Amino acid sequence: MNRFPVLGVLRVIGALAALGTLAGRPSPLHAQDTTRVELRVLYNNPKLRPSLVVLPAPGLDSVRAIVERDLDFSDRYELVPLPGPMDPPGANGVNWGPYRAMNVVLAVDLQKSGDRVLVRLWGVTSGQIQQQTTMPVDQAGTGEGRLGIHQISDEIVRWTSGSPGIAASRLLYISDNRVWRVDSDGYGNAPLSPANRTAYSPAWAPDGRRFAFTEYQEGKWVIVLQTFGTGTRTIFPTTATTVNITPAFSPDGTRLAFSRIGTDRSYAIHQANVPDLCCVERLTVTRFAESLQPTYSPDGRRIAFTTTRAGAPQIYVMSNDGTDQELLVPYQYGVDGPSFAPEWSPDGTTLAFHRETGGTFQVMTFNLATEKVRQVTSEGRNEDPSWAPDGRHLVFVSNRSGRGQLHVIDLETSRVRVLRTPGTAQLPAWSRRLGGS
Repeated sequence: MNRFPVLGVLRVIGALAALGTLAGRPSPLHAQDTTRVELRVLYNNPKLRPSLVVLPAPGLDSVRAIVERDLDFSDRYELVPLPGPMDPPGANGVNWGPYRAMNVVLAVDLQKSGDRVLVRLWGVTSGQIQQQTTMPVDQAGTGEGRLGIHQISDEIVRWTSGSPGIAASRLLYISDNRVWRVDSDGYGNAPLSPANRTAYSPAWAPDGRRFAFTEYQEGKWVIVLQTFGTGTRTIFPTTATTVNITPAFSPDGTRLAFSRIGTDRSYAIHQANVPDLCCVERLTVTRFAESLQPTYSPDGRRIAFTTTRAGAPQIYVMSNDGTDQELLVPYQYGVDGPSFAPEWSPDGTTLAFHRETGGTFQVMTFNLATEKVRQVTSEGRNEDPSWAPDGRHLVFVSNRSGRGQLHVIDLETSRVRVLRTPGTAQLPAWSRRLGGS
């Protein structure tokens, strides 16, 4: 990987800062902001990932390990491991010689500051602090305390790219007929729904405080709203009398779209009022055709969904009041297979879904501006994609390792990593950033 353009820019910045020629020896904040702008330009080309090291952090081994892993999983840096025992930053600063010899560009420094952690980002070439802050953290790095450490990682990503990372986010998925939750780095797998009930199709509420899912009860599939932490459960009214599946929240959390089987024994998209738990209305009316898997656009104005109205399942779109229904993702009849599970990207420019091709399912993306379909996966069976909050990562289920497991792909570099789950995983759903990050 060619680091020289990155190194060259930072060496110039470091030299100018040392000479005081940036706006006539500027304030530290001014210099930091200038450096961040230069780095942001570099990230327009994802192949120019600056090399980064996380410095030794005495007394913060767990924090350091989590931050280093998070920054690696952001896919924005070339992580440089410590070559061996290295001196931590001291009163006289950092000995940058060994790091410069390894062509390291950026360094992260973590130090205890009472019950908080001092976080500093260094430019190795200039030897200057680019950004710093202190953040409250459970330094043990376990349980719910891991979220605060993930927020440190996301802040570092924000400093260098202009937008926060995805470490402080979580995923829901189905395994052994229960809803489970896991941190974005694959740690903290925990069941959320009862063991004696069959659950399906989990969906995050936008505020991250509760989730919806479908649960089998007495011959019916009901929609349950459950709160994290307390576990308080509410069965959505009118859903206990028939079959209801694939719930999805609107971006503002005030509406819930889902599919319900009607008197004609076919599935149709419905929408309900969440704050008042009322007012279910039917949005699709196509006799003897199935419509399911609704997903709201980020502005809440449109709903994409899967329907069989043209024969094989394909991806359609409509206004959020049910009008203007039309085909969204193009397909060639007799060439392209059925398409399922659409989900809008956070910026609304792209749709992810899976489509049958070559006798199995593969994850695809559809660019709404260019109307181009891109095949993202090719190894094994891959399905049910869900977007990370940064819009460049997708989680999906793949059997490439022998059983269904969660895999995360970075669409910029095509790097894939596995999120290990206790059993076979299905139907992942990625949260927004949590905890105010």
